[in-house]
Amino acid sequence: MKYYLKALRNFANFSGRARRKEYWYFVLFSFIFGLGIIIILRIALEMNGDILAILFLLYALATFIPGLAVTVRRLHDVGKSGSFLFILLIPLIGLFFLPVLIVVLIVVIWFLVLMLTDSNSGENEYGENPKEVAV
Repeated sequence: MKYYLKALRNFANFSGRARRKEYWYFVLFSFIFGLGIIIILRIALEMNGDILAILFLLYALATFIPGLAVTVRRLHDVGKSGSFLFILLIPLIGLFFLPVLIVVLIVVIWFLVLMLTDSNSGENEYGENPKEVAV
């Protein structure tokens, strides 16, 4: 939970580095909170789907910028530029063409590997290794 809150506190910080823990805890808690919002409101308040969709959209919008920021810092941690995020826009080119689907699959796998890769040791062009600073 502390890493989720850390990512929210650094919601507009696109510089520096983020450890795997910070990134994946943010992803995990965002998923859990989003799913929790839907389940609780659906069961407890018996709300219709339109209101649930609006509330979930508001939550998604509230966590969009912090998610981008922590992802950019995570890319920095493995020595990549934040502009690598633009590669994830490839699916918007056209999802119905088989060659594009293959490229999308390759990009998603490559991006997951980057997000799972351990920090570059020592300092890189984006700052000190947060794992070594935390110790």
